[in-house]
Amino acid sequence: MTNQTRIIQVDGMTCDKCVDSVHGATVGMDGVVSIAVDLADNLATVTFDDSKTSAEQIASAIDEAGFDATVANS
Repeated sequence: MTNQTRIIQVDGMTCDKCVDSVHGATVGMDGVVSIAVDLADNLATVTFDDSKTSAEQIASAIDEAGFDATVANS
């Protein structure tokens, strides 16, 4: 188990409800340790167990919630 912390650019967030949606789309994922979503900068900082998930899979879950997510520091 190795925890990684990555930044995901999240476009399309406009309000606190959007932040809640991004958080909700990822917090229950197997391997996600924590996520902090910054509305002002359109970023999500996610820490995850890289043996269970990846930054790309987390970005995909955010996409499925209706946002445009891209791993920023891949």
